[in-house]
Amino acid sequence: MSDSTPDPLLARLRTAADAELHGDILPFWEKHVFDQKGWMVGAVTDDLQILDDVPRHSVIDSRILWTFAAAARAETDPVLKERWLAVGEKALRMLVKRCWDAENGGVFWSLAPGKKPLEDRKQVYAQAFAVYGLAEWHKATGEKAAIVLAWRLFDLMETHARDRERGGYLEAFSREWGALEDMTLSEHDLNVPKSMNTNLHVLEAYTCLVQVTGNGRAREALADLLAVCLDHIVGQEPWAHCRLFFDLEWNPQDQGISWGHDIEASWLLWEAAEAVGDPVLSAWTRKATLGLADAVLDHGVDPDGSVLYSGTPDEVVEPEKHWWPQAEGVVGWLNAYAMTGETRYRDAALAAWAYIEDHVVDHDHGEWFSVLSREGEPLPNHPASRKMGPWKCPYHNARACLEVMRRIVEAP
Repeated sequence: MSDSTPDPLLARLRTAADAELHGDILPFWEKHVFDQKGWMVGAVTDDLQILDDVPRHSVIDSRILWTFAAAARAETDPVLKERWLAVGEKALRMLVKRCWDAENGGVFWSLAPGKKPLEDRKQVYAQAFAVYGLAEWHKATGEKAAIVLAWRLFDLMETHARDRERGGYLEAFSREWGALEDMTLSEHDLNVPKSMNTNLHVLEAYTCLVQVTGNGRAREALADLLAVCLDHIVGQEPWAHCRLFFDLEWNPQDQGISWGHDIEASWLLWEAAEAVGDPVLSAWTRKATLGLADAVLDHGVDPDGSVLYSGTPDEVVEPEKHWWPQAEGVVGWLNAYAMTGETRYRDAALAAWAYIEDHVVDHDHGEWFSVLSREGEPLPNHPASRKMGPWKCPYHNARACLEVMRRIVEAP
């Protein structure tokens, strides 16, 4: 997306993303997420109150590990690089020493405030994010121990979670990797054996693992999962979208649409195809990637450029504006623009970023509001309103800034 005469609109976007990452997101999490002993705080409210009497979730820790590893790897300032690595080191220790099940392998879902396992099930979603964080840490530092642990998780997922008959990955297991009756990821999800969300993030983690190692086994698993996603998860009627919940045979179990996941999937699918390097899969993925980007732009975006939360083919069900779909919209449409050169995608990315700057960034307390009304006003009384919580973390917004900076190269 750059040449000798770079697009001034994209150049400004890059500058803004750089400033947001370095001036707001990374310093916020550096300051607030770990106490002096390296124990992760429970939650942070919008007015920066620390809540310690709540669980700590391994997913959040893995996402923090990924964020600061990726930031350090991209950093050109050696002083800042050491700062980001220091935060990543705390997240790594938390993952390995607190979240890791030394007896059975894998990471627990959550820890009690007293630092003991609280929910000890093996949610595959959590294992995938641990792989993602550990592989990125190895990419940033070269530390062998991190990639060794990532491979242990990969082996556990391939042994227990992969459905080799019907494709894809199952949702959850007991602490001992046995069958589990309730596999629900969250209170908003259905109790089903397979979901888009889990399989998308296994895809994301395996993509990073292939990028880091070039390993043939990981590439085979990634290629198979990519084909499963294209075949079963991405539907085409009434327009391209990701089906969300499935039985074992990949029969859809509801009609919901998550526009944030659709635009996120659009670019993660393409990144996976590039890592696999198979021309047939790439052609198939290109159609899905652009179809999803088009569908969200046509059906899941308000006139102010923001991405809606969820709905059905017939209506908007949850009109609130959550922080993370806005971040994914910026990346998804920049990706579609790079693939096609069509300026409507560039304009959609710019509009999403403008909405973020005007409404989502908390210019008083730092970081981003997690939930806003459809009109763009923060909703402090919403149950998900946190600066840090079970699902609120720096992974989406920091990654969006890093992707903007990577994709929009500075002018020579």
